[in-house]
Amino acid sequence: MDPIPVLNQPVHRSGALLDYVARRIRLRSESVLAPLGLRPRHLLAMTVLRERGGSGQQELARTLEMDGTNVVGLLNDLEADGLVERRRSPEDRRRHIVDLTGAGVERLAKAEFALAAAENEVLGMLDAEQRETLYGLLHQVVNDVTACTEGDPVCTENIC
Repeated sequence: MDPIPVLNQPVHRSGALLDYVARRIRLRSESVLAPLGLRPRHLLAMTVLRERGGSGQQELARTLEMDGTNVVGLLNDLEADGLVERRRSPEDRRRHIVDLTGAGVERLAKAEFALAAAENEVLGMLDAEQRETLYGLLHQVVNDVTACTEGDPVCTENIC
């Protein structure tokens, strides 16, 4: 049987390479976060709280696109370590407001430095200009709303 010819296909495919680089960064990130007692989901929640200056618990669940019960577990972890605090909203006692504590701000800063080092390990062969180009191209792909599909969470919020 003759092979089916593939027409108009690019010489280089990026998907497998992007997956490989993402996997390497993810594994390095997990390994540098573990000694800090954090997982990537903790870091994401803490970053959102820092950027927003706190958040309602339900709003945080929507932003993280997590089930409310899973967010409660995540916040329980962070609260047990003294990294966040939950308090009742003065306007609505049924609502919980979540804020980073001073210890949370400090741990988040340490985590971000550790993640920068992990990224440097994976992307260390690129010079500053090449990294900016890579970032710009990835940012362009992530924020290209014309390429989005209905319900794609990446397309509903600017993640960068």
